[in-house]
Amino acid sequence: MRFAPDRSTYLRAQAWLAALAVAGAVVVLWAMDSPYVWTGAVGALAAIGLRGWFLGRDEMNTVWELQGDTLTGPGTTRIHLDNIETIKTMGHIVQIVTKDGMKHLIRYQSDPKAVIERLSAAHRSIRGVA
Repeated sequence: MRFAPDRSTYLRAQAWLAALAVAGAVVVLWAMDSPYVWTGAVGALAAIGLRGWFLGRDEMNTVWELQGDTLTGPGTTRIHLDNIETIKTMGHIVQIVTKDGMKHLIRYQSDPKAVIERLSAAHRSIRGVA
């Protein structure tokens, strides 16, 4: 079973980040009594747009796979299902906390609750719980 990032979820997350950055930049420049408040909006949009473009390819290639009793992630990340302590969502992100305290993120999931259900079902099945 594969957990691949969803492009529309990624773009939506970047749009929210850009909106927050624009608001923050405008408020800071307004509080400083700058006559060029609009430059905060332009700069924030440019920065988040460039960041989104630069990181987009890497984020879209980050795929997690569930094979038997092991969840394999980017690089050398391998998590045995028995080592999982907690699985929870944070917006479009699924956070996995292992028993040794390591935290892993499966990002940009269109349905993070479905990912949790699949992982939980696999975890129960290896423990022999129905």
